Amino acid sequence: MSKPASRSAGPPRRVDTDERPFVLVWELTRACDLTCEHCRADAQPDRHPDELTTAEAKALLDRTAEFGENQLVVFSGGDPLKRDDAVELVEYGTDAGLHVTMTPSGTASLTREAVGDLADAGLRRMAVSVDGATAERHDAFRGEAGSFRETVSAAQAAADAGLPLQVNTTVCRQTVADLPAVADLVADLGAVLWSVFFLVPVGRGAALDPIGPDRAERVMEWLVEQREEWPFGVKTTEAPHYRRVAVQKTEATPDRQMGITAGDGFAFVSHVGEVYPSGFLPESAGNVRDRSVVDIYRNADLFEQLRDPDALRGKCGACPYRNVCGGSRSRAYATTGDPLEADPLCSFVPEGYDGPLPGDDPGRDGAAERTDVEPDRIADSP
Repeated sequence: MSKPASRSAGPPRRVDTDERPFVLVWELTRACDLTCEHCRADAQPDRHPDELTTAEAKALLDRTAEFGENQLVVFSGGDPLKRDDAVELVEYGTDAGLHVTMTPSGTASLTREAVGDLADAGLRRMAVSVDGATAERHDAFRGEAGSFRETVSAAQAAADAGLPLQVNTTVCRQTVADLPAVADLVADLGAVLWSVFFLVPVGRGAALDPIGPDRAERVMEWLVEQREEWPFGVKTTEAPHYRRVAVQKTEATPDRQMGITAGDGFAFVSHVGEVYPSGFLPESAGNVRDRSVVDIYRNADLFEQLRDPDALRGKCGACPYRNVCGGSRSRAYATTGDPLEADPLCSFVPEGYDGPLPGDDPGRDGAAERTDVEPDRIADSP
């Protein structure tokens, strides 16, 4: 079995993101038994015939190891356990010197035996999704009765196997009021990390309602205020302005290594080998069947642009925090078609900036007036 859970599990934090991603996510398959409302992959019941074969998958892992020692790789999906070689690939990647983690779906396939096999194969961390504080709310969001029960059972199996646990939670209008109760559950499950994902309108998620910029700011302020009280670490996904909020509230020294953004410290390989800056920014920079993933990450024009904070446009380009934040490039792409445009979820407007804001009518001059029509919530809710 793997070592007991600890917050320090994983590779060192300092990474030259011009040379290597802090994390590379590989979508093993889009097959999944769930029909989650927010699914980026628009997952299907069956595997795609053009998925990377086992031999191609191993070649990808060998090339990924060329990034350097302890490269972090996340096996995602769909449900990675829909591939019958998933455990074999965990073991192969581990033997290649990679830090392999996985985000399996909360289905009947995630048995105690499967969790034990993953731990024995060398998996460094397992991530499960919890999108509601009760079975009723979580299962409704996930589109499958029993998903909450299976997820909690898998979390307990991970603890028994000594496998560190991460919990992922989607933030949108349907889930935001549950966040305080979900945080309590994350603690009860013994997780080492809570990843709070702010909805990007891609895949099935395009039909969901995101929270507004002002509400998002309040959620991030709440996360900063509470994080020292929780027994687990906290990070945001597709909300890098959490780092700006943290700097403003704590007067910490800005540090670009506080997080990563699409294409800058982050890369994604699809089930058919396309390399994207993020799974939420499906603009291919090449395919691993034709070109090394290392070469694509380091030298593709799209990735190089995304690593240049001075290439950003709109208020993100004028923002004094662009080197520590940079905005969600995925959300900019999803809403404007341009990954270098401003992130519409951020409410911060740089001092003296008088250019257009996300959502402005392009026929009007000047900045739009900020509004947030969401109702106030109770004091302990974000």
